[in-house]
Amino acid sequence: MAKMLKITQTRSVIDRPKDQKRTIEALGLGRPNWFRVHGDTPQIRGMARKVSHLVTVEEIDAKQAEAPAPNEKKTTPSETSAE
Repeated sequence: MAKMLKITQTRSVIDRPKDQKRTIEALGLGRPNWFRVHGDTPQIRGMARKVSHLVTVEEIDAKQAEAPAPNEKKTTPSETSAE
């Protein structure tokens, strides 16, 4: 089963060097408590290691990454086309 990484930004990028700000942006983050799920690749691990003092990294299974959040509403195609 494929492994995924859940990367959560825990600290702000204010007063950080530009390369760290760009790394956070490349990871798809931007504000504390935002998270993204990425595939477990050496490139993503390297970026997470570079800003390890600003983020937390959790390994999750691919099935957990695909599951919707408990409060997330699923929309069906008929609901979106009714507008």
